Amino acid sequence: MSPNARGRARDKSRQQTRQQERELEDLRNKQVVVVVLAVVVVIAGFVSLSLVLNKGNKTASAGQVTTAPKNLVAGCNTPPKIPSERRTGTLPPKATAAGKMFIATVVTSCGVITMELDGTKAPQTVASFVSLAKSGYWAYSPCHRLTTEGIFVLQCGDPTGTGSGSPGYGFGVENAPADFTFAPGTLAMARGSDPNSNGGQFFIVYKKTMLQDPVGYSIFGKVTAGMDIVDRIAAAGATPPDAASQNTAPMQPISILTVNVAEKKA
Repeated sequence: MSPNARGRARDKSRQQTRQQERELEDLRNKQVVVVVLAVVVVIAGFVSLSLVLNKGNKTASAGQVTTAPKNLVAGCNTPPKIPSERRTGTLPPKATAAGKMFIATVVTSCGVITMELDGTKAPQTVASFVSLAKSGYWAYSPCHRLTTEGIFVLQCGDPTGTGSGSPGYGFGVENAPADFTFAPGTLAMARGSDPNSNGGQFFIVYKKTMLQDPVGYSIFGKVTAGMDIVDRIAAAGATPPDAASQNTAPMQPISILTVNVAEKKA
């Protein structure tokens, strides 16, 4: 082979070597790009998953906050379901309470309210109250009505929660105030237009109230402890009138859980 031919062969060999080196370098670069892209995709996937999980957690937390029951009054618990069974009673003789005083301990979903019942002034009313309490008539019954204008009372005693329930009997008015004035803490019977429609519903007066009805409403006792509970319920306000019953229920639900009555000894 001539020197020129050998030189051309060497040049061609060098060119082939450089070409192979460039191809290898291009291949390595492509591999690096592929690896980098793969890492980016994996990282992006983790980031996306993290964001989704965090979003889900925030949504769950927000849902828990909005759906969790909120009490407007400190010390109140979620009331039990309204009883579904129909409850009735039998009117007891007023002699069972005549001349006696009783202490009623009313456990509610917002605390304990203690009442003094005056059987000397309202024997039939107190006899009925004691009988209904002993039978469990008021267990789990809501206080269905709160009035905040004109008259100021919290009304309870209807297991149906509608304001139309009764124990299946009625009796007349006793010990109605001559001046139609009901002082705060007064315990009185609720009734319909019929003077003999007293039954199981009663109300607690939380602010001085005038009820100028010619027949009047039976006062049968007073709250001796726990009036602060009623005051806080009243301060929380009332709902708009219910379409069916027109009752204005307390914004803070409150239900009677149990009522225990014992004769007060002198």
